[in-house]
Amino acid sequence: MFELLKAGGIMMVPIVACSILALAIVLERFWSLRVSRVAPPQTINELWRWIKNKDLNGRKLKALQASSPMGRVLASGLLNAKHGRDIMKESIEHEASQVIHELERFLNPLGTVATISPLLGLLGTVIGMIEVFADIQTAGVGKAGNLAGGISQALITTAAGLSIAIPALICHRYFIRRVDELVVNMEQEAVKLVEVVHGDREIDVEGA
Repeated sequence: MFELLKAGGIMMVPIVACSILALAIVLERFWSLRVSRVAPPQTINELWRWIKNKDLNGRKLKALQASSPMGRVLASGLLNAKHGRDIMKESIEHEASQVIHELERFLNPLGTVATISPLLGLLGTVIGMIEVFADIQTAGVGKAGNLAGGISQALITTAAGLSIAIPALICHRYFIRRVDELVVNMEQEAVKLVEVVHGDREIDVEGA
């Protein structure tokens, strides 16, 4: 592996750095965007039970706020419910915008890695080809095997860049989709909460 990296030349350094960054972001986002962390169903069901039994108080609101990102959004609305529907919705939207920003954290850098990795690989190949043709100009064509070896080494960076960019792009698209699904779920629960609190909707036995 080291020999392969060495053969790719100096451009393998930023390509390897991109691979490490992409791997770190992917692992962190897989951990952070779990449904059980962002919108745990048990927390939401417990909230509906509290509301149904009229057992909601300041201590439980603080526990809800600290439980998860969705808990923060719903707690923000409940804290301002007494000020009317519009204020409640505004507080939910304000808190939700901050939560969404946190959910999208590191996705732009991951997208950047997916974009620049093949470009870095291409640049490395171009630099390698320049060196190959410079050697040809200096020493002549010589053996075809040496020429083919030089070209194959020059193409290593392109292959490395693509091998990083493709999974990074797939993960980037996946995480964007995951965030969209989580946001839709939060919107549905927030709308339901506003309707329940202001008497436009009843809570069923299961609290949903």
